[in-house]
Amino acid sequence: MCSKVTSTSILWSRRTDLGATTLKGKAPVEARRWFVSGRVQGVGYRWFVHKHAAELGLRGWVRNEDDGRVQVYAIGTAGELDTLAGLLYRGPKMAEVRGVEQQEATVQQLSSFQSH
Repeated sequence: MCSKVTSTSILWSRRTDLGATTLKGKAPVEARRWFVSGRVQGVGYRWFVHKHAAELGLRGWVRNEDDGRVQVYAIGTAGELDTLAGLLYRGPKMAEVRGVEQQEATVQQLSSFQSH
């Protein structure tokens, strides 16, 4: 499906099989969600994720969960998301990451990366 953006005359396409959105001539954009467990709250983990996600140019958010995990939702190219995933396993110095659960997610219309 293609639609024309009138203000800039850029063509966008949507791959319905993966739910990925692309800018013509650019890599597909997709979304992923991660649940990170271990000692990841109160150690600067959300700041760490926010910093690296912003540097990668990702859109999305990071937040603490009531069960002690941190949830991360990010939108970007597969390569950018793979890079972030690798960083999630590492975390900041004081963190002790014990597990990272990854899920595919629906692309949402977000303009930046936020920390909640």
